[in-house]
Amino acid sequence: MVNNKASALSLAVSALTLAGSADAFWRLPCRGRTGVGRLDPIMDPGEVSDHVHVIHGGNKFGIDNTPQDLASSDCTSCAVTQDKSAYWTPPIYFLHSNGTAEMVEQVGGMLAYYLLYTDSANPNGKITAFPEGFQMISGDKRQRSFPYPIPDNDKSSWTADQKTQSALSQKALGFNCLNYAATPEASLYRHFLPDKDYLDANCLDGIRLELMFPSCWNGKDVDSDDHKSHVAFPDLVMSGACPEGFGTKLPSLFFETIFNTYAFKGMDGQFVLSNGDPTGYGYHGDFQMGWDSVDFLQSAVDTCTNASGEIEDCALFNIQSEADQGQCTFAEVDAIKDDNPLGPREDGLPIAVPIQSGPSYATNYPVVLAGDETQAAATSTKASSKATTSAASASAVVPTLSYTPGTSSVTDKYGGGILLAETASSYVQSPTAVVSVSASTVTAAASLADAETDAAGNIIATSWYTSGNQVMEMMIEEVDVTVTATAVETANAHARRHVGKEHRRVRGHPRR
Repeated sequence: MVNNKASALSLAVSALTLAGSADAFWRLPCRGRTGVGRLDPIMDPGEVSDHVHVIHGGNKFGIDNTPQDLASSDCTSCAVTQDKSAYWTPPIYFLHSNGTAEMVEQVGGMLAYYLLYTDSANPNGKITAFPEGFQMISGDKRQRSFPYPIPDNDKSSWTADQKTQSALSQKALGFNCLNYAATPEASLYRHFLPDKDYLDANCLDGIRLELMFPSCWNGKDVDSDDHKSHVAFPDLVMSGACPEGFGTKLPSLFFETIFNTYAFKGMDGQFVLSNGDPTGYGYHGDFQMGWDSVDFLQSAVDTCTNASGEIEDCALFNIQSEADQGQCTFAEVDAIKDDNPLGPREDGLPIAVPIQSGPSYATNYPVVLAGDETQAAATSTKASSKATTSAASASAVVPTLSYTPGTSSVTDKYGGGILLAETASSYVQSPTAVVSVSASTVTAAASLADAETDAAGNIIATSWYTSGNQVMEMMIEEVDVTVTATAVETANAHARRHVGKEHRRVRGHPRR
């Protein structure tokens, strides 16, 4: 018989010890969504983008806005009214076997973390606010492979090849399988989108998409031709040492968005990103600086250093209600007003986006406007035929990982999911690549029947979802559980028994 309480405390202390230099951060909720559409003013200024994004932030967002335009926004869909920045990423779609596509429900909006990591080579150095006019991207929409160890080997053993900017940018993607009744996975643990069988069997609360941005800056350029060469990743992705020529440390920006993939459990089809990517390797995101002023953001970086991560703990921030966040939207863009990005759409992804599974680098494809039926029909036929074959090919190349996850006290304590531990030593790799996991192979969570909890309970996280026209709040309670370890183990099993905290959903009620 093993008592979990001591074990959980030990694991939590261990994780926090490895947390690096991010002693302070804030977690910015963007519960509203300013819009959905084929817009990307960084990559495709003045033109319709080739795929859909979900956009959060200031309402002066459009087909060709600049960061300066955003700063003059009338409102923001994020919680802090002084932040009119724009944050956008591609959503997940479900592609039914008959070719119909619909966007998977986005749960709770977006969380944008401002992590205050210093350069490990200069731990006493200053963290500099994003300058006026600054913008950058992270990820590569055309990427369809990952030529590095799966899962990540321990960061202390990363080779020079594994620390190139190309490698670090691919390790900056995360696909976190959510099951609030089980121990959570660590952030950036998995760099690909699990196949549907795995999502159905394991991810009862959906999938959380995670994206880390470069945080080392050349100190002079607010943008570059490829929108990424003016910045670089530190050598451990989230933290570490900045490369030569990029010695100015910016806030470490990290996105989280959740999609309710479990709503499609048992349905025939596959999940794909809006850019036609069923692997997830092509996940990406964009950021445009739109804070009220550089001076204000610098003051926040310098003074909003409460380790809680809660924006309420910073007196500088003016915080608006979730209802007000939900009222902020950008003006309709004529060129895409007939796109129907939410679906269902009988002709596939909006609009006529082909499914490309790789592993070769994805090709460019023509941008089709709504109403151009001839070109759309030809392209969508090609996309439909590719979708049929890609479902099989994607499941054949995307592995499934076993893992020893981080503890809930670290990953969920602040209402988000980020785990600040800078280690991969808890990862466990199966002896052979497993394509999918059936429901019968998933280890059930320990029973809560004998759980001990105080009268008030211990609510360590909340999440939100939509039920009809109401926003519901789900509270997650942490309880101590004692389990009996048996001696029955398979001879070649690599999974490690984990004892610690258990989660259970306490209740769902209308958010007021």
